[in-house]
Amino acid sequence: MNTLDLTGKKGLIVGIANSNSIAWGCANAFAKAGAELAVTWFNDKARKHVEPLAQEVKASITAALDVEQPEQMQALFKTIEQQWGRLDFILHSIAFAPKEDLHGRVVDSSSGGFARAMAISCHSFAQMAHLAEPLMKQGGSLLTMSYVGAEEVIPDYGIMGPVKAALEATTRYLASELGPKNIRVNAVSPGPLATRAASGIPNFDALMTQAVSRAPLRRLVDIADVGELCAFLVSDAARNITGSTLYVDAGYHILG
Repeated sequence: MNTLDLTGKKGLIVGIANSNSIAWGCANAFAKAGAELAVTWFNDKARKHVEPLAQEVKASITAALDVEQPEQMQALFKTIEQQWGRLDFILHSIAFAPKEDLHGRVVDSSSGGFARAMAISCHSFAQMAHLAEPLMKQGGSLLTMSYVGAEEVIPDYGIMGPVKAALEATTRYLASELGPKNIRVNAVSPGPLATRAASGIPNFDALMTQAVSRAPLRRLVDIADVGELCAFLVSDAARNITGSTLYVDAGYHILG
């Protein structure tokens, strides 16, 4: 039984690639709780996978969004302003690093690859916050996705560790800067999930196996678990939670 009520809230979902995406688990939870959604896809190739999901949650705004194309982001927020007049929440669930940098040592990473990973995975969240701020006149909630590799060394996670650490720090600074306008900013750190993005990390299957064997609850989480936490965080029930990284990982993050 769903006890959260997001009726009347309008939110933007960025990061759905397919039905296994964390962003899809969140979009589904938001829609079930009554929210009206805007859904984006990365490019034309992704559109055929995302558009049916957008229709499933009755998204009233759909658009392409490549965060490396500033004009696309500006056009999207302009559409939101024109059609909705406001925005209540954003889910930012995108990450990228060039394969040659992701699969190598941090010490060997290229400056260009590191900068691109940071721009797409971290700074795009700040850009969205900047564009959302004037639309959140009555306050709002911004969410992004992190991972425990932000605070401890996870084998094969590579440059995404420093990038996610920067994302969590950005979350705290945005929370401090936007808090006086009643805009809350939080990061969610799920346990390992079999998503398209995760498939690019070397030996990820072994990471999931280890999570099951070591996590206190002895199980993996799924996208529905992440979605339920995010639905809570954008709801009025979480009105005093900001600047935090919240874990949904069956307790894995407490282990040394």
